[in-house]
Amino acid sequence: MKQMDTEKLLMIPGPTMVPSRVLNTMALPIIGHRTSDFGDLTGDTVDMMKKVFQTENDTYIITGSGTAVMDMAISNTLDKGDKVINITNGNFGERFYKISSVYKADTIKYEPEWGDLADPKKLRELLEENEGIKAVTVVHNETSTGAKNPIEDLGKVVKDFDSIYIVDTISSLGGDYVNVDKFNIDICVTGSQKCIAAPPGLAAITVGEKAWDVVSKTETKSFYLDLNAYKKSWDAKKETPYTPSVSLTYAMNEALEMVLEEGLENRFKRHDLLARATRAGLEAMGLELFAKERARSVTVTSAKYPEGIDDKKFRGLLAEKYDIRVAGGQSHLAGKIFRVGHMGSAKEYQVLGTLAAIELAFKELGYNAEGGVAAAKKVLSN
Repeated sequence: MKQMDTEKLLMIPGPTMVPSRVLNTMALPIIGHRTSDFGDLTGDTVDMMKKVFQTENDTYIITGSGTAVMDMAISNTLDKGDKVINITNGNFGERFYKISSVYKADTIKYEPEWGDLADPKKLRELLEENEGIKAVTVVHNETSTGAKNPIEDLGKVVKDFDSIYIVDTISSLGGDYVNVDKFNIDICVTGSQKCIAAPPGLAAITVGEKAWDVVSKTETKSFYLDLNAYKKSWDAKKETPYTPSVSLTYAMNEALEMVLEEGLENRFKRHDLLARATRAGLEAMGLELFAKERARSVTVTSAKYPEGIDDKKFRGLLAEKYDIRVAGGQSHLAGKIFRVGHMGSAKEYQVLGTLAAIELAFKELGYNAEGGVAAAKKVLSN
């Protein structure tokens, strides 16, 4: 096996650093996925996942990435020609739009400015102006911009219509406040490798009664991602319809246990504190944050580059000299912003170390950045 550098600190918007306690579970023996032992493991994992989603809705663990459950949400609810409103104020909102287009839905884009949030009043206008909207999709936390959408307020709007409400919480669940039942979310999806701090490769989906009614009437579905197949298999035998990842299920189970041990409220507070410290540190260096203040994420912070700083040189220097990885911009933001993830199991000292390395890297590239660590420490000590 080719030697890889596994010493780098991941301060990117996923995958995140995975605690040793979680990684160690993946060395457990493989068990049959059609046995009662695996059924018990999966059942326990689902029960904990429901607590993190804060829902009583049917919940399934899927072997696949977050995009798999985004696809699952769309392919099980939209037939060719069905109308859908896709809220696209970031790269992953755009992904919902692209998936909807693949299934030949009649897509209506609501395009708030990247870095800003969706306005519930504007969504209401779109729903009133366009009859027969079958679904509304939105990404809670846009890692591409460092901004988040007001999913509770948007849910209140969708509830007044016949449309179902589909929400991506892939980079927020377990780090920011999400309450599926309270927020009137009909289908909610998430992934393993962000705030939950498990390895990449598993995803989860919740499905409420209103959504099941739509699913039952949708004619064309994906074969592997057919929700009816998952429901039938789980209800009958407490199994998945197709072969799951046993090792990743061990890891997800342990990661969820750690989430609940810390407590959701404590976890939300920690993510919020780290976000405020990161923002304060970057602003103290004279950097302009990309996301608007009213929309800023608590799991990832984006900042604009100072004039003359090359993205590849900056992030390369952080990675090779300081063993820290941060992310660059996506789509039209490539080369214009960088993004710091502070989610999952992130600690205060990791944020401070990252800010210190950013200061040093900027100075080496000709931008006199200083004061970031001191500003962050002030936030952390209050």
